[in-house]
Parts: sequence; structure tokens; C-alpha cells
Amino acid sequence: MNNPKEISLTTSLFPIMLLISMLTYNILVFENKEWLGEYTYQLILLITSAVVSLIGLAHKVSLKTITTKIYLSIKSIATPIIILLLVGALAGTWKVSGVIPAMVYYGLQLIDPSVFLPLSLIVSSIVSVSTGSSYTTSATIGIALVAVGTAFQIPAGMTAGAVISGAYFGDKLSPLSDTTNLAPAMAGTDLYTHIKYMTYTTVPTIIITLIVFLIISFNITTETSGNLDSITSLTDTIVNDFYISPILFAVPVSVIILAALKVKPVIALSIGISLAIIFTVIFQTNIIDLISPGSYSSVFDSIFLNTEIPTDNERISDLYNSGGMIGMMWTINLTICAMIFGGAMDAIGALTKITNKLLSLANSTFGLVASTVVSCLGINIAASDQYLAIVIPGKMFKNAYEEYDLAPENLSRTLEDSGTVTSALIPWNTCGAYHYGVLGVSVADYFIYAVFNWLSPIMTLIYAGIGIKIRSITKSSN
Repeated sequence: MNNPKEISLTTSLFPIMLLISMLTYNILVFENKEWLGEYTYQLILLITSAVVSLIGLAHKVSLKTITTKIYLSIKSIATPIIILLLVGALAGTWKVSGVIPAMVYYGLQLIDPSVFLPLSLIVSSIVSVSTGSSYTTSATIGIALVAVGTAFQIPAGMTAGAVISGAYFGDKLSPLSDTTNLAPAMAGTDLYTHIKYMTYTTVPTIIITLIVFLIISFNITTETSGNLDSITSLTDTIVNDFYISPILFAVPVSVIILAALKVKPVIALSIGISLAIIFTVIFQTNIIDLISPGSYSSVFDSIFLNTEIPTDNERISDLYNSGGMIGMMWTINLTICAMIFGGAMDAIGALTKITNKLLSLANSTFGLVASTVVSCLGINIAASDQYLAIVIPGKMFKNAYEEYDLAPENLSRTLEDSGTVTSALIPWNTCGAYHYGVLGVSVADYFIYAVFNWLSPIMTLIYAGIGIKIRSITKSSN
């Protein structure tokens, strides 16, 4: 068992094709993802990991080598897992403390029909950067904005495109986002270096997106006399249930300042959670009584558990539910299972074989970046999950970028530019299906207006083609 046989390219690709085939079967035949239960994706990854291990044993790779690689693969994401748990706690505490409801409330007050679409983009961007979640942005301010746009006689696809563009701006860039933490973990760089390097492509993309929506606004006619009762109902519900004041923004502002000062994410998030708990006790006694009359246990439950705030307004129920740490377990389980798969593939030499082949085809930096973009898009289409579109290409291409003397932030940026944002553009992807279900607007209707999402991979290819902000390992170490 000490002399492993070299694995062929066909054999190396077999586990990936098996993975894609099983995921595709699940999507086409079991649309509700109950083929193997709630954790179908995780089980599929574990099954293919077992197949990879058997292939390794058949090629005389020792079981100790495989398990060691898997252990090291999982160990590499220990900190991101802690951050994911804290992000869940942050989402829970920020909801019960009124921070997120205040964002929605004041965002709705900024509505102006003449510049509704650009404002929708800006408000969605602010909420997504503050929460780090495209899902939360879509399910809260997104629902309200689509309703307002409809009242203004603006096509729902336009409004949804603006919302999703803004939602993924924060999902991609916020230090509170799970994908923003996951991508640098896969590439081997730190969070703040990743965010800083991502701004080079992200800021121009969001500016272009804003310009597009300004142009659209100047060329459409809005109806200001539409029925806004549903929006008034949302704001009235929020202000009646929560104490709403600008002082609540001290919590997210504190976290943003700490992030700007490059305080470690674990510390910044912990402070954000602690401040939210304090603000809940001080300002949201009404909410505490609604959840658990006479007890403060709900404040601490919001850190760990799913907390439901009673409401008669169904349109705002998503805003009134918080997942806590337990809400992140599905994502964490998926990430761990993907790392098991990646570690096993690495152990048997499959990743090296595949990346070497890609390197032989990609004879330039642009070719390597383009290969990464295509891989992320392919997994988003075939595997139907943005996390897999980050984890698997990240694991596969990490060594290739090192061989090209490219700093890991080049890879992490490309993963986000092509893996994170394009997930919402695929109808059968979990993200595309989610936004359709929440906003009630099909991917086909909002696709062309989700400018930020389809422009991001194009922007990263332009930078790679021209050679702008392509950092080498040698320069990074100087």
C-alpha cells in the first residue's frame, strides 16, 4: 500500500460525474429534495466520498492517507464554521432587537416613484451588507419593494432584478455573509484581504448596475396613485410591534466600524450579538412579551434557536422569524460533507490530475480564471447549489493558482464573482428557486434585470484578460 498507482483522468472525473448525476436526478425527479430526506445534498456528497475512497484503496492509497487528508480538509474550515454559527446568532438577535425591522421600516420611507428602481438597488444593498444575507434581504425588504413597484405600475421583473442585484452585492461583499467567509477559506486567504481584493471588481459592477437602473427609470412611466395599502400595512405592523428608532443602527454601524478596523470577524460578530442582546432588553420589551411573556429567555434563545414572533400579517412573517445558530446547521453540514469529498479527492490524486489537465489547457492567467468561472457556472447549473459552486472549484483550483504564482485572493474573488452571484440566475438552483418563491417573480422575468449578477463573472474575466489587479504570490509576500 506504500506505492499508490497513478490515477487516470477518466477515473478522476468519475466521482464528479457521479456527484453531478445524483444531484441532477434529485433535482429532476425529486424537486422537493426529499429523495434521501432533508439532507439529500449532504448524503449524496458522503456517498460519492465513499466511492472516492474505494477508488483510492483500489489504487493502493492507504486508508490512513485518505482519512488524514479528510481531517486536514475539515480542519481548514474550523474558523469559517465558527463564523457561520455567529452569523446565524447575529441574524436571530438582530431581528428580535429590531435592527433588521428598522432597516426595512426606514428603507420603505425612502421610496420615491421617479427613482424607485435605483433606490430599490441602494436599499437592498444596504440591508444585504448589514445582514450578509441575500435570503433575508429578499424575504424582507424585497417582498415590500416588489409590492411597491407593482403599485407604481413598474414590471415586477425590473424591481426583482434591482432587489436581487442589491441582495447579492452584500451576500458577496459583507463580512457577515457565509459565502464571503467560505470563499477565502477555500482559496487559502483571510477574510479582509478577500473583501478588499473583491472590491476591485465589485464596486465597478455595482456602479454600472446603478447607472443601468437610472437609465431605465428615466425611460419608464410610474403610477403614483396606485394602492399602497399593503406597504402601509407592513410599516404599521413593524412600528406597532417594535420600538423603531435610528439609535438601533448603532449596532450594525459598530460591526461595520470594527470590520473596517480589521478586527477579527469572530470578535466583531460577537460584539454585534452582545449589543443586539442589550438593545433587545432595553428597547424591545414588547417583543419579549410577545415571544415569552414574563421571561427574558427568548433573548438568549434567539442566539441558538429558531424564534417566531407572533404576527397576523403574513407578508411580514419571514421578517418575524429568526433562525439563530440552528438555522446555519444545514449550510455547515453541507460544507463539512463537501470538504470530506474534496479531501478524499485530494488524497487519491484526482484533484491534482484534473487541475494539471486544466493547467495544460489554460496556458495563461486568463485561461485559468476562465476555467474557474466555467467550473463555478457548471456546478451551479448541474449541482444546483451555490455552496458547492464555491467549495468544489475552490478545492480543485487552489493548487493550480499556486503553480501560476497567483495569490489566493485571485481565486477567492473569482469564486465569488462566478459562483455566489450566478446561483440566483438558474431557475432550478436552490437560490433561484428561493427568490422565485419569496418574490413571486420567475427567473426568466428578472434575469436580464439582475445586472449585477450576470455582469460580475464578465467583469472578473475582463480584469483577468487585461491583467488588472492580478496579484502574484511573490508580490503578496513582499
